[in-house]
Amino acid sequence: MTTHPGEQGAVIDATDRTSAVVECAGVSRTFGSGATAVHAVREVNCRIPPGAGIAVTGPSGSGKSTLLHLIAGLDAPTAGSVRWPALHDSRPGRPISIGVVFQGPRLLPSLDVTENVALPLLFAGQAEQTAMRHARAALDLVGIDDLAAKLPDELSGGQSQRVAIARALAARPSVILADEPTGKLDRHTANRVITVLLDTAMTIGAAVIVSTHDPVVAARLPDHWVMRDGHLDTGPTPIEV
Repeated sequence: MTTHPGEQGAVIDATDRTSAVVECAGVSRTFGSGATAVHAVREVNCRIPPGAGIAVTGPSGSGKSTLLHLIAGLDAPTAGSVRWPALHDSRPGRPISIGVVFQGPRLLPSLDVTENVALPLLFAGQAEQTAMRHARAALDLVGIDDLAAKLPDELSGGQSQRVAIARALAARPSVILADEPTGKLDRHTANRVITVLLDTAMTIGAAVIVSTHDPVVAARLPDHWVMRDGHLDTGPTPIEV
């Protein structure tokens, strides 16, 4: 059994493939209304078991990013429901045991690397000393503890994205969602970043879902889902971009 510490003390049994960390039932997300409405996600049903490794592919505008935001609890569905049954999180909104890596690092330029990684923990109510300790542990986990005191403008693109991964991992989440984490990186750096992401997810026993246009990145994950015009295909499919 793997314990992921957080305010709610979520406990995940990684051997129990019947208790999903995320369940989407008939989930839709529409932006706007009437003739100009955009149906970004349409009646999606999916289930993510503990320890899963899933690549979500599909063309630009197919709904990949919106789906990840819904799974993370960053956005609310227009219809249907998103649940996190195995996370034992009774609070409304996003569970704290979900970590998100966005398309860009989104680091605050006035904070050093450790402070950037600790920031979500402080927002979640952790004491500063505890948050900084967890931030330094996350930096060590992704192999960049030597960058702890640097400012974002002193980092390369790959280093910045690894800091973003450390930030997502600092609370030892049960689910990691990565939205095009290598989209702005060269091939060599992209390979290093995705290796760090997948290796650290395995180390902490987290499920990882990566949206990507890159077939090389998608091939690193065992399961492949495809988005097309807001519809999600979770069946066995070839890797698409």
